[in-house]
Amino acid sequence: MNKRLRKSLTSILTVLVIVAIAGCTSNTYSKLRNREKQLIDGYMTRQGFRVLKSMPDVAQGAKWDEKDYVALEEYDQLYFHLVSAVDTTRKIEVGDKVNIRFRKYTLDVYADTVSYWTTDDAGDPIRLTVGSTTGTYNCTGWLAAILAMKQEGECKIICPSVYGTSDDNSTVTPYCYDLKVTRVK
Repeated sequence: MNKRLRKSLTSILTVLVIVAIAGCTSNTYSKLRNREKQLIDGYMTRQGFRVLKSMPDVAQGAKWDEKDYVALEEYDQLYFHLVSAVDTTRKIEVGDKVNIRFRKYTLDVYADTVSYWTTDDAGDPIRLTVGSTTGTYNCTGWLAAILAMKQEGECKIICPSVYGTSDDNSTVTPYCYDLKVTRVK
């Protein structure tokens, strides 16, 4: 074999090996989503959360145990827990304006709080229109939780990245959110 052909074959083999190694070690979106699902399942197990088939009826006096979560039907792995309801007679509906304060934290074994009851560490809450998917905080998980709450109050959600903020989605990172929701008067 001549020197030029051997050099070409060596170059081609080197490129193929590099491509094969990169293909084995790269995180495809599918792999990241699978890791995210495992992280959510592991978090639920570590915390000892129970997934209920339906929501306890607070209006009828039912109580939520701190370990009770409901999987919101239309959303894969979006879990909801009602902490407190302020007024069950004043319903929040699509089109209502609400203020939201939130605390955001990771699902890791040693959770890291990303944000505290403020909006980007400012004093003002986020204001949004229920049902609207426009705005800086276009978080489907929040909107689903508000509609599940049906009233002012506090809730917790375990939110996969696809239902989180655009930053959550771009990094394929699930988060827990503690939400305080009040109606704009």
